[in-house]
Amino acid sequence: MSNVLLEKKDHLATITINRPDQLNCFDYATLDQLEEVVEEIQVDRDIRCVIITGAGEKAFSAGADLKERRKLNENQVRRNVNKIRKVFTLIEELPQPTIAAVNGYALGGGFELALACDFRYVADHAVLGLPEVSWAIIPGAGGTQRLTKLIGPSFAKELILTARKIDAQQAKEYGIVNKVVAKEVLMEECVNLAEEIMQNGPLAVIQAKHAINNGSNVDSYTGMHIESKAYEVIIPTEDRIEALEAFKEKRKPNFKGK
Repeated sequence: MSNVLLEKKDHLATITINRPDQLNCFDYATLDQLEEVVEEIQVDRDIRCVIITGAGEKAFSAGADLKERRKLNENQVRRNVNKIRKVFTLIEELPQPTIAAVNGYALGGGFELALACDFRYVADHAVLGLPEVSWAIIPGAGGTQRLTKLIGPSFAKELILTARKIDAQQAKEYGIVNKVVAKEVLMEECVNLAEEIMQNGPLAVIQAKHAINNGSNVDSYTGMHIESKAYEVIIPTEDRIEALEAFKEKRKPNFKGK
């Protein structure tokens, strides 16, 4: 059975980390499979939104597979850390919007996976944290960087340096998650968000995400230049003309991603 499942339906892709008996922890084989799935999605223009979740009811992902990690030599540890960092960066850089459906424990690499997504919807029973310093290591899959950019250095240090685990509501108060919902409706809420996004022009959604992601870490002048270039990509598209025609004819536009 595959450690990573991919389902495609009506322009929506759902990725499921499928190791529920191991709390969906990441061993090297799982990271390898996840990389293949993400690369497939990256070039599939029929996919307009992505949901990432974990199998079962206990965990989104509890991070690195420590049973595997204990057996690795130093070079193999470096290999695993480089792999997880690479795969999560690929997720962050996907052109399609990504939604983390956090259905339970999101610890270590599991939390870092959620941070690599554009949106985080979290079940009310979930527990999140970056406990790496309690294992005498540090977050190595982007946690020190993405969490800091999301909530600022002081709060990021508070969570990382204490190795503190927080519940869903605390994560909302920190500004880490977009929404906290009952676990029974988590996927429904994520699908609703995806559908709300996917009713819009798919190329415009891609370019808007590109402008936000690439403009958020530069000065305002450079950011405006990035936005201008992203707008230029949209001007000659069929979808832009279709939107104007639909407005004129008082109907919903039929976007084709062209």
